[in-house]
Amino acid sequence: MKKEAMLYQKKENGAVHCKLCAHFCKIEDTEKGICGVRYNLGGTLYTMTYGKTIARHIDPIEKKPLYHFLPGSRSYSMAAAGCNFRCDFCQNWEISQIKGNLEPGLPGHPFTPEEIVDEAMVNRCESISYTYTEPTIFFEYAYDTAKLAKKAGIKNVFVTNGYMTRDALDTIAPYIDAANVDLKAWQDDYYKGHCQARVKPVLQTIRHMKELNIWVEVTTLVLPQENDSREDLEAIAGFISEVGNDIPWHISRFHPDYRFTNRPPTPVETLRMAREIGKNAGLRYVYLGNVAGDSNTYCPQCAKPVVQRPVGIAGEINIHNGKCTSCGGEIEGVWA
Repeated sequence: MKKEAMLYQKKENGAVHCKLCAHFCKIEDTEKGICGVRYNLGGTLYTMTYGKTIARHIDPIEKKPLYHFLPGSRSYSMAAAGCNFRCDFCQNWEISQIKGNLEPGLPGHPFTPEEIVDEAMVNRCESISYTYTEPTIFFEYAYDTAKLAKKAGIKNVFVTNGYMTRDALDTIAPYIDAANVDLKAWQDDYYKGHCQARVKPVLQTIRHMKELNIWVEVTTLVLPQENDSREDLEAIAGFISEVGNDIPWHISRFHPDYRFTNRPPTPVETLRMAREIGKNAGLRYVYLGNVAGDSNTYCPQCAKPVVQRPVGIAGEINIHNGKCTSCGGEIEGVWA
């Protein structure tokens, strides 16, 4: 569905300046932005993703991954096609790297914001997650859905690469309750070489989300020989800790996919090193992803398990009013 976009400025000679993401595309008439889903038609910028889902599922909230946000709950998860990154290692590349034309448009199933909220309510989902691809580029669709969800008492979650502008984040922030942000690496060359983006806007987004009191968790996919050096991991952990040592850091194991099929999976020893680096940096909650092992949440004061996840999904929860039931220590997060 074609719908006029938000967050853009009309320029001379029919061009437009998109202010949705940190690419800040200047788009000439009949052209599209880097995301491939925002078109300039006659000096008006349109989004081509509105009301059309490429994926819809009901997931455990832990799959986002969010470990400190309504553990054990279900999240209605949806996406539209496309992305503003070009990650060589994307695990959802079949839907994120789609390039659409004006006619017949991007693939997907027509589904209105009202229908999404209704389905979430029918399935007793406590949140709606905008995920699988990059929610920033289907901003208008997510924005309208999030507003309706908020009115219905359903929380909203962004699973994002963090490349939105400050204006975009400020616009949708009143309706977003939590976010998991990919901090893919510390080095700008990594972002430029593998994602065709830059790291600074991502760091700014994480900081500003924290300032806006959005519950934030951070994920880093560790690629062998790319972002797995001790120096890089220490820099990431130090940044997260400086923004807030209560921010959970999910260190995720790489599996070969898309254009990186000739790379081995991340050694488990590297993930364990990263976890120790995170703890040494003062992070209170560090988790390993895409690998079997302990994914429980432990009280930072008494070290007893407060959320047990025997299969990666929350089981027994020993938190009451945000505090450990054993010692009364505060456990940061959003709890039922």
